[in-house]
Amino acid sequence: MEEKKQFLCGVVEGFYGRPWSMDQRKVLFQWMQHWGLNTYLYGPKDDLKHRLLWREVYSPEEEGQLRTLIVEAKSRGLRFVYALSPGQDIVFSSSCDLTLLKRKLRQVSDLGCQAFAILFDDIDHSMCQADSEAFSSFAHAQVTVTNEIYRFLGEPPVFLFCPTEYCGSLCSPSISKSPYLQTVGEDLLPDITVVWTGSKVISRKLSVHCLAEVESVLQRPPLIWDNLHANDYDSRRLFLGPFKGREPQLRSHLRGLLLNPNCEFEANYIPLHTLGSWYRAEKEERKDEECEYCPDRALSAALHDWMEELNQPLQAGRQSTRADQRSSATASRCKTPDRSDCPSTLRGTSTVAKLPVFPLNSSSPPSSPTKVNGEREAQDGEKKRSNNPSQPNHQPPGSRPGAPSGGGRAQKAQGRGGCGGKGLLSESQVRLLVGLHYLPHEHGPSAQKLLQDLTWLKTNCHLVGTNSKKAPPQKIDEWRGRASRFLSLCEEIAQLHCSVVGGANRAVLYDLYPYVWDLRNMALVAKAFICWLDGRVLSDSSTLGTWKNCFHWCGKSSGADLLGVESEPWVFKGGVSGEVQMLLPIGNSSELFTHPPPLFPTSRLYNIRPYHSKDKLELYRMVRQLHLRTQGGQESSIAHPDIIGDRCLGPCLALCPEYSFILEDELGVCGCVLGILDVRSFAKRCQASWMPAMRDKYPHKGGNTHPNTQDLIQLMEEDQGEYPDSLLYHFPSQLRLDALPELVDISVSRTLLTALLTALKANGSQGVFCEVQPTDRQRLEFLTKLGFLEILRGEARSREGVVLGRLL
Repeated sequence: MEEKKQFLCGVVEGFYGRPWSMDQRKVLFQWMQHWGLNTYLYGPKDDLKHRLLWREVYSPEEEGQLRTLIVEAKSRGLRFVYALSPGQDIVFSSSCDLTLLKRKLRQVSDLGCQAFAILFDDIDHSMCQADSEAFSSFAHAQVTVTNEIYRFLGEPPVFLFCPTEYCGSLCSPSISKSPYLQTVGEDLLPDITVVWTGSKVISRKLSVHCLAEVESVLQRPPLIWDNLHANDYDSRRLFLGPFKGREPQLRSHLRGLLLNPNCEFEANYIPLHTLGSWYRAEKEERKDEECEYCPDRALSAALHDWMEELNQPLQAGRQSTRADQRSSATASRCKTPDRSDCPSTLRGTSTVAKLPVFPLNSSSPPSSPTKVNGEREAQDGEKKRSNNPSQPNHQPPGSRPGAPSGGGRAQKAQGRGGCGGKGLLSESQVRLLVGLHYLPHEHGPSAQKLLQDLTWLKTNCHLVGTNSKKAPPQKIDEWRGRASRFLSLCEEIAQLHCSVVGGANRAVLYDLYPYVWDLRNMALVAKAFICWLDGRVLSDSSTLGTWKNCFHWCGKSSGADLLGVESEPWVFKGGVSGEVQMLLPIGNSSELFTHPPPLFPTSRLYNIRPYHSKDKLELYRMVRQLHLRTQGGQESSIAHPDIIGDRCLGPCLALCPEYSFILEDELGVCGCVLGILDVRSFAKRCQASWMPAMRDKYPHKGGNTHPNTQDLIQLMEEDQGEYPDSLLYHFPSQLRLDALPELVDISVSRTLLTALLTALKANGSQGVFCEVQPTDRQRLEFLTKLGFLEILRGEARSREGVVLGRLL
């Protein structure tokens, strides 16, 4: 009787995606014991023998693992609930299926499990012909089988039933009038607990009032399967915020509450820590304020404890790097995981090495401290580039938008290494991380600030547009001051990515990396866009296109506003990154922002910014190196070292520098993208001013003229050939992208490309093309690798050496 009365509070591993490892579950049990939680439900959707192959019994090896897990849970004082999901293909009227179901659950029972759950969530309501003849309704079929299984197992004190209508929004026509729920309430044996998620699959709030109706229909208090922190519906979202929106009085109206958290195990420290605080506060029957649950106080306490966890030298898979690591703290706090005889997929080395350590799919680390090939090649490339001459007077990232900046590499090299070594994440960085990945219906303070500032800067960019002379100076100063603060926040996001990669805890790194990496790329684009807005937006009188005309393409509301109280959070994809994307002119081109993280996490810092005149020397040097590599020969233009740069970059840098963006790392410039808003007008200007200047600079006569120089001049003149009207009508803009081959993170080049496309779209462009000659195989391969040919599926194609892409 005591077991039937106990409030079940803990964790349900019930998400779609890769299940947690055995080692991770053992760490979970330690956390739960320390935080006062009491129940773990095993039900990962992608465990084949839990759902798809539910009829198959476990092998002897699997039996051993499951038995170990059950024993481990019991040793921690936890109730282990085994769940089975047969609903996808079970024939309820089949005696054979019923026998197989009993056999499977009897096997688990023999392993020591004493609590069970039958789940019929996320399945079709339809029944086969045999079931339709045997049962009066779908609910009747489920209840009949569930009752029989419950009796077969000896009526265990904890037995859960998850209905197909498991939340208010799935009930037809409503909770109180649902024939399905009425049948469950009337016919399901009274000691079987019904699982419920609230008014929605992912409920913003749970209150006593909203649960009263379902409790009445089910004729029993439900158990909440809480999806507040579940993130399996959006690969770009993570939820690190506190347990929130659940009234303190819920406990007396529920059988229990189990949190179905993030797929990434390490992301669940704060959610589960704060759940424990909520549960312990409710166990305390005193009414003073200190004992009442406060999400903000619970978050601060969890952050304090997580800081210690984050800075432990743990390898991916939760294996400590030293046998004696934190031995005393383990006894008191129960945080450091136990060693396991079963090796993890990713095993740690005796020392913590700088990432990349080894591939994610590797079963063992490298046999020696030597870096893997991918990192070694990148380091070799860095060394080669660091030997190049540099340009002085470089201004660091985060300076005022539009301020001059050079591309000096030597000065960069002197400051290099700030992100490479192992360091401690600061509390401010962790708060930033949590604020950017807060809750499905609510952003944290840092995310709110980011979106508010971006919206304001975009809305008021006319103050610093090409006609900004009419704006009051104080308004311009206000815009630039707010822009400076926005850029600083973007820099903090980039530094956060760097610190996570450079941190000691590799277990946290491998779980959080895709999310901090996505935010870093988003911040790069947003920062470059705000820098570009200063003095580069066309005036309303321009005939080419204006920001005002483009504004309706940009989102005006946040995802939280769009969702409202009645919407599920998956309606708006991408979280903070998705909302920033929607606030940019090309926010609806989702494929531009979709690129998986690299196999080898990198801590290299990147900056994307508009071009300044001091960058010209560095850019010319870069394209000359790229040209020589493609030629595979010696320096062929020594007499005129600028000839390559003049041909490839010169016209754009001279005539439309406002559509040029620079990519730089700690060593200096490593890439660029150049754009032409209106190719027709640009060609006329080129013929009128640029080509005459080039003919004067490189005269045809004279003994000092190198033969290859004349060939390049001829090509330069051919470059200015006319494009057909049929092309320019749909694709009026052109781009050129260059990046050093040592740039191993291809996503950064895509982010650079996105910055230019954003600027072109903001000033009215509806399409862009990139000319690639058939002989320029390297550039075509680079663009293909970059994903440019697939960025706008259905809108991009290649014809006659021209890569096209619509910006609509």
